[in-house]
Amino acid sequence: MTEATETAAGRWHDAKLDFTRDMSYADYLDLDRILAAQHPLSPDRNELLFIIQHQTSELWMRLMLHELDGAMAMVRDDKLPPAFKMLARVSRIMAQLVSAWDVLATMTPSEYSAIRPYLAASSGFQSFQYRTIEFRLGNKNAAMLSPHRHRPDRLAMVEAAFAEPSLYDEAVRLLARRGFAIDPALLDRDWRQPKPDDDSVAAAWTAIYRDPERHFDLYELAEELVDLEDAFRLWRFRHLTTVERIIGLKRGTGGTVGTGYLRKMLDVVLFPELWRLRTEL
Repeated sequence: MTEATETAAGRWHDAKLDFTRDMSYADYLDLDRILAAQHPLSPDRNELLFIIQHQTSELWMRLMLHELDGAMAMVRDDKLPPAFKMLARVSRIMAQLVSAWDVLATMTPSEYSAIRPYLAASSGFQSFQYRTIEFRLGNKNAAMLSPHRHRPDRLAMVEAAFAEPSLYDEAVRLLARRGFAIDPALLDRDWRQPKPDDDSVAAAWTAIYRDPERHFDLYELAEELVDLEDAFRLWRFRHLTTVERIIGLKRGTGGTVGTGYLRKMLDVVLFPELWRLRTEL
């Protein structure tokens, strides 16, 4: 054995190499189940890409919901610094999901056409985690509950997000607790309805932006919310362009009008007063 080989071997001298009785990396991550969870239905090799793209997106969304729920709890408790960290993480997760579309975009229309018949009516439109994220961010629509009624456990999760205050509702209630003159009708309303664009909320955010040193934690909260919606818009846009690149103007497998539906979603504004004040300042 040469001196170089001995040195290299020595680097592993203290590493644990026997996991007969101890938990290994694969055990901790439950990799056997994760790596066995891909079940292509078509004979086309490209279906594995399609499955893994969507499975990994769902894993990221699981983390996103965990962080959103934590951030909302912190805002309710007026503990904003931890909420900032969680919201920043959600924005980074969305950036990760934007990049993931680049991988799916390597699938050509011909390759997708080979697997499309095997997808039947399944569609990302039916993602219960994505729908929960949208409801947590305030884009409430009762019709979006229907695709989940066949699974009561999933429906319960989506219905809870639908019936509860959104992240932005919690931010508006915080503004009221801090003494801003928020319209009382916004503070105890039917949370199942989208929050209307409101002058009292716009006035509060505008006052914060005009004197950021006095209201710095609320100023930072506002910017975290803008970052979040900015990232969400990019995620939606990249979804649209990837779908258009692969299927053109065809209908989606779930029955939607495909890119027409996705284009309409680009017009949804989650935190309208935070965007409006940029013109008014």
